[in-house]
Amino acid sequence: MTGCHGFTGRYVARELAAAGYEVLGLAHDGDPPVPDTLNANLLDRAAVRVAIEQARPDAVVHLAASSFVAHGDVDELYRVNIVGTRNLLEALDAARQRPRIVVLASSANVYGNTQDDPITEATQPVPVNDYAVSKLAMEYMAQSWMDRMPIVITRPFNYTGVGQSEQFLIPKIVAHFRRGERSIELGNTGVWRDFSDVRDVARAYVAIVNTAPLGQTLNICSGLPHSVADVLRMMASIAGYRIEVRANHVYKRANEIVRLTGSNARLLATTGPLPLRPLMETLEWMYSQQIRQAE
Repeated sequence: MTGCHGFTGRYVARELAAAGYEVLGLAHDGDPPVPDTLNANLLDRAAVRVAIEQARPDAVVHLAASSFVAHGDVDELYRVNIVGTRNLLEALDAARQRPRIVVLASSANVYGNTQDDPITEATQPVPVNDYAVSKLAMEYMAQSWMDRMPIVITRPFNYTGVGQSEQFLIPKIVAHFRRGERSIELGNTGVWRDFSDVRDVARAYVAIVNTAPLGQTLNICSGLPHSVADVLRMMASIAGYRIEVRANHVYKRANEIVRLTGSNARLLATTGPLPLRPLMETLEWMYSQQIRQAE
């Protein structure tokens, strides 16, 4: 599994281990070495080949990416998300032991400002920022390997949970309430997102590895949109007070996607029923964990 030290990776690794898999991570070569982890920079083709030969994986879950939409280093975005993924596929293709499934994490951001509601995998992608373009380009690149590699592409919608960086919307809001702050600066509050709990997303990845729906592209989502105002109201209920929202243009993104609501029908038809926690439960978990950590 790549991205094993990341927010999503930690939860996916835990769920895979609970399901009986022996999990071996591929981490960036600058990360400190830890047990059950190989270190290699995905942009180093030779190092990736060596790591894959050492690992000889039965299944691959590729989560490593530059994942923040407002990432400042555009060059790194494209290199990591496209070239890094290609280096991994090349190494897997050349390996003596070939995996039975390779899961490549793309993003629902590839859909852009579509009018489809909900968004299905048949929705025409119209990416509107560099992150989304890099992810769609990764998908197109992966298509050229489909005839010889057992690839599944996932398009996760927004998800959150304990451990996610405060540069993301919900952790930022939760942290402000946890600290008892009376105001918060946000960008465009008139956006709607399909938020899932990271624990549910992790279980979805395990189900995909188990069922191996090769050649498929699968949305990972709840199918339930929430506005930023919804999140603020829920947090006010949890924390017992309302917070003042101040608009700050610094946090407003060009080409902001207004509404992203996904359909998980294809995923559930493939994997069977999956857990789906309500957003309120996720926010309560995040708030209580942050309080506990602060104490």
